[in-house]
Amino acid sequence: MSTPDWLKPAMQAIEIDDAGRACRDIPESACREEGNNFLRHVVSLTLSKSSDGLIDPKLVLSWLLTHLGAPAYLIGALVPVREAGALLPQLLTAKKIRELPRRKWAWALGALVQGLSALAIALSALFLSGLQAGLAIVGSLAVLAVARSVCSVSYKDVLGKTVDKSHRGTATGLAGSLSAGAVIIFALILTFDLVERELLVLCAISLAGLFWMIAALNFTGLREEKGATDGGKNSLEAAVSNITLLKEDRQLRLFIITRGLLTATALAPPFMITAAGEGGTDGYGGLGFLVLASAIASLVSSAVWGYLADRSSRKVLMFSAVAGAVALIATSVAGALGYLGVPLLLPVLLFGLMIAYQGVRLGRSTHLVDMANEDTRAAYTALSNTIIGVVLLAGGVFGIIASFAGALSVLGIFALMCVGAALMAVKLEEVQSD
Repeated sequence: MSTPDWLKPAMQAIEIDDAGRACRDIPESACREEGNNFLRHVVSLTLSKSSDGLIDPKLVLSWLLTHLGAPAYLIGALVPVREAGALLPQLLTAKKIRELPRRKWAWALGALVQGLSALAIALSALFLSGLQAGLAIVGSLAVLAVARSVCSVSYKDVLGKTVDKSHRGTATGLAGSLSAGAVIIFALILTFDLVERELLVLCAISLAGLFWMIAALNFTGLREEKGATDGGKNSLEAAVSNITLLKEDRQLRLFIITRGLLTATALAPPFMITAAGEGGTDGYGGLGFLVLASAIASLVSSAVWGYLADRSSRKVLMFSAVAGAVALIATSVAGALGYLGVPLLLPVLLFGLMIAYQGVRLGRSTHLVDMANEDTRAAYTALSNTIIGVVLLAGGVFGIIASFAGALSVLGIFALMCVGAALMAVKLEEVQSD
């Protein structure tokens, strides 16, 4: 049987030998170990990404807290805690991690802590309920998010030192495809009720914890050369020292405002499902379809958004904002009319929102990189991440609003945020044409 075309670059990386070695930007000693390193990156990253899908705060943990009877404000805090917790600590840890000559240990430790945190979530769900369960699970998720931030800071550097540039995209792309397949299998099991739902969710979260710990152990086997330990900067200090850029650079202001408004696409899913519940429907009755919709949206849209972002990240942000607004307005109208209980309507609406979310993720990262130059990129990134991290953390207030005014009112606010983001994105420059 011939090797599929999509797998050939991966096999070439694994099969590389002394006679055919041609590494471009890693040392000769690292080049000799590239086949081993490539496989370890694919295995660890696949396990880590699969765990992210199995423990998705937007859907899986939201269902779990709802099932356990946790207060609405704690359910609303899940996504802000996860997103802000993975972003803000990077501002303080990047310098310390840079001081490590071998940063694979930082990633492995981060993965191990994520695994232990996932097991803590499963145990909390098993033995607690109501407010206690909500507090314990949100607290464990906060620890998991901080550990994830350590992995985020260290991973790209380790990848750059252990795998040649001609194979890095293959490693991360292969891991992304394999993990998406794992999440889709989980979603199908949920969809067809092959296992009682609570048992399946608890097993999935426990499996995520096990995956992270295996990933950590596997990652320690990387052959990583010692790297430079100087030049690290405290991103928070950089952000504070460059705060004047907000006044001086109009395009940076517009970008951060646009990005801040588009956090609505990340925060909205739990409220979409809660809105269905408020209408007398079990919003999580189709949990499998919801997870499946989210996974497929990521799988089918990422490459398209990436292609478009390389040509106009401004338009990607505009289109993503419009798509998010349409999905949220449609959900609000359907909820007000009592139609969210119509079979498969909620998964379709969530699919639309997740398409928008993927566009936001790719559009914002591409635009930030391309709008800055070598001298300003670090300052722009630090300042943007600091402000967005605070915005995400403040997003927990929407859970409180939902407790008093209902989820539909929150979805209305999110829709307005997306409309505002589209209007702001129109004013951005076409940075790819410079």
